[in-house]
Amino acid sequence: MQITLSPARRDTPLTLSRTGDALTINGEVFDFTPLPDGATLPREAIASDWFAGPVERVDGTLRLSLVLPHGANAPQETLFPAPLTLTGNGPVTLPPYAMETPDAD
Repeated sequence: MQITLSPARRDTPLTLSRTGDALTINGEVFDFTPLPDGATLPREAIASDWFAGPVERVDGTLRLSLVLPHGANAPQETLFPAPLTLTGNGPVTLPPYAMETPDAD
């Protein structure tokens, strides 16, 4: 599974997990198992604001774009994220929502 991340300022962080051809996004499951090779599911056909584009299967690999929310003080790795290639199941590590700020003493 290949995921392109599209940064956007939002107040809700993203949690993501993969199980086969299914993604769980903030607790909601999106199962793309039925999508045949060479097919494209338009963004408008997906009932979620987390998708930034269509979902397609190319040579057996799912390719999709997701919105990557970030806070006001997001680090560079979040503002300019590298694409993700997922090969296993489980939680997906995403760039940080915001930079950690040291506690003022």
